[in-house]
Amino acid sequence: MSNSKKTDTQLVHGGRRDDWTHGIVNPPVYRASTCLFDSYAELRERCADPSAKKLFYGRKGTPTQWALEEAITELECGEGTMLYPSGVAAITGAILSLVRAGDHILITDSAYEPTRTFSSGLLSQMGVEVEYYDPLIGGDIEKLFRDNTRLVMTESPGSLTFEVQDLPAIIAAAKKHDIYVVVDNTWATPLYLKPLEMGADISIHAVTKYIGGHSDIMLGSATANKRTFKALQRTAYQLGQTCSPDDAFLASRGIRTLAVRLKVHEENALKVAAWLKDQPEVARVLHPAFEDCPGHDIWDRDFAGSTGLFSIVLKGGDYPDTAALVDDLALFKMGFSWGGYESLILPSDPRGCRSVTEWKGEGPVVRIHIGLEDTDDLIEDLAAGLKRYRKRIGA
Repeated sequence: MSNSKKTDTQLVHGGRRDDWTHGIVNPPVYRASTCLFDSYAELRERCADPSAKKLFYGRKGTPTQWALEEAITELECGEGTMLYPSGVAAITGAILSLVRAGDHILITDSAYEPTRTFSSGLLSQMGVEVEYYDPLIGGDIEKLFRDNTRLVMTESPGSLTFEVQDLPAIIAAAKKHDIYVVVDNTWATPLYLKPLEMGADISIHAVTKYIGGHSDIMLGSATANKRTFKALQRTAYQLGQTCSPDDAFLASRGIRTLAVRLKVHEENALKVAAWLKDQPEVARVLHPAFEDCPGHDIWDRDFAGSTGLFSIVLKGGDYPDTAALVDDLALFKMGFSWGGYESLILPSDPRGCRSVTEWKGEGPVVRIHIGLEDTDDLIEDLAAGLKRYRKRIGA
């Protein structure tokens, strides 16, 4: 399918090749390990190019996985997509495909915590030097480049504190020095940000979240441009990275409704966040669509919309006090991840996830994901929780 198709059309038709669907609407679930060859000639042909979209071995994929890969590739305007068993696996697989011992890489200081764990663990053991940078650095990131700088790992907006990065400026600086740029694009999805069109090399998603949309799969994707896709594919094959066909099927089903779900997530989140902004227990709302959120002007320039995840900074108290807020909520439940249809809440301390920038808050940070429930009910639930919190801290 041509990328000239409108996004809503791509979402519905992406990956639905006739030779994969065989006349039905959805690509079937092919549960396979061994794939059979009809002749010696066919065996030799498939062995010559095991990366081709033809049955070779279950680990290399079946039409179930290929359909999802193709749909995501179209949305991201990339050369190709690899699927992984989780978002973390997609991040680590992308980085490993581009770095080697002796390299220096830069990672945003607001990055997803497992990205930091991987960097201080396996990457360090490999002899890759990691340096963190201020997420608001923009084009000045060039001052941190060294002769051996190989890659910049970005995440915009950042986990927990939602700083929006100037990706065009970072990408332009990196291109001058032939440095790769990898973007964790999970928050925005391909609908609200297209990093590859900006010049980034790889765009990553925890498909577990908005693309899956129903909190029932573990899946990641990395979509690469032409200069990096072969390396991404080669590394995934060498590491044996693959994903369940059942998870790929559920993600393909989820992607069909991504646009309509995101509209509701965005609308609901903006309404709840605006209400929270006026509450006496809340010092700040960290939502990129709000003018006082760091990087809002960049968000307004580069993003096509916002989604359901943001944070609040409470006014006073400490993290143990947040139990009064979260323990007895009726609709908001505590849990990691986000992007599903249900609302979630999670006290989240950014202070242990910083290396070069210091987080200073008036009180605890609480991350909130707004689902598809009625916002009046969500606000009523939060109002009761904030009242309990105020009583707990004696405000």
